[in-house]
Amino acid sequence: MTGAEGTAAWAEALVREHENRAVRPGREEQVLERIDRARRRKATVREEHITMAHGAGGKATQSLIEAVFLESFRNPLLEPLEDGAVFDAGTQRLALTTDSYVVSPLFFPGGNIGDLAVNGTVNDLAVCGARPLYLSAGFILEEGFPVGDLRRVTASMAEAAEAAGVRIVTGDTKVVQRGKADGCYVNTAGVGLLDRPGVLGVAGARPGDAVIVSGPVGEHGVTIMLARGELDIEADLVSDTAPLNGLVAALLDACPGAVRCMRDATRGGVATILNEIARASGVAVVVEEDAVPVRRAVRGACELLGIDPLYVACEGRLVAVVDGAVADAALAALRAHPLGEGAALVGRIGQDPPGLVLLKTGFGGTRIVDLLVGDPLPRIC
Repeated sequence: MTGAEGTAAWAEALVREHENRAVRPGREEQVLERIDRARRRKATVREEHITMAHGAGGKATQSLIEAVFLESFRNPLLEPLEDGAVFDAGTQRLALTTDSYVVSPLFFPGGNIGDLAVNGTVNDLAVCGARPLYLSAGFILEEGFPVGDLRRVTASMAEAAEAAGVRIVTGDTKVVQRGKADGCYVNTAGVGLLDRPGVLGVAGARPGDAVIVSGPVGEHGVTIMLARGELDIEADLVSDTAPLNGLVAALLDACPGAVRCMRDATRGGVATILNEIARASGVAVVVEEDAVPVRRAVRGACELLGIDPLYVACEGRLVAVVDGAVADAALAALRAHPLGEGAALVGRIGQDPPGLVLLKTGFGGTRIVDLLVGDPLPRIC
């Protein structure tokens, strides 16, 4: 039995165990009911001021988005809260996305804020199923920022755009007083063309689907933490920042009509993506901890810091949910691409308990993986 087949077998057995359980123990039932009630409450922001946790990609971020931004701007294109908006423009279907980058430090092993900005926007378009075409670039520069560093940033953006097959076609520049920014902030927006039929979205997962990650997780977040020099830890790690549009195209070509959704696992990591899928689709996501690919250096650093790798950001990895019948074909397509050599089937979609992510630990137990609470990680994008 192959590793993928073994993972599929245990995941299916665990799903059946939860779905066929007629009566849960009283305490478990009470806990799940409390979680369900809490998640059905209308999102609110209790804090009077913005905190760093609101930008960490976890529960505070979700509450801020739903209680402030979604309430203010609510419309059918925004409500799905995908990585980009998909809409019709004449006879064409387009995807539009935007993102801002405030990473510290600006330069880190494997990349810098420039290629990070290009790759991040390309990836947001790609996981919508779009073929990225054009990007904008906006710069907020701090007085005193070295022009030489700015040239390094823009040169890396040009190289990343060429590698991804996109063009940076418009932009903006603002300069703020010394001390009002961390040297350089970058905003990129992008537009892409959807030339394949079908709709992708986190609300499309179905029981029996397979959950796949495209490679080892957590490398970017750990690289940034170590690059800040605040920790006395040395590791041979570089950021995984990369454009995923070629990898996504390979997956979609290999499994036409069978890919339910994709997300690039940035802020909040894989755990956040899985929770978004479980909540939006009303399903259970059942994952095996030992099946999640994590490099030894990343795992070691996370253990020293008391951080779960599932919550650590990636910038060149995606999570895909595909029809269970095509899981092998999906894995083969991903592994045939240089950016997907480490792809792994990590779990399955079940019915019960709806809206939750369950993790079978290496010790044989099962625990709930919830959204990130607080702000345990540095600014990683």
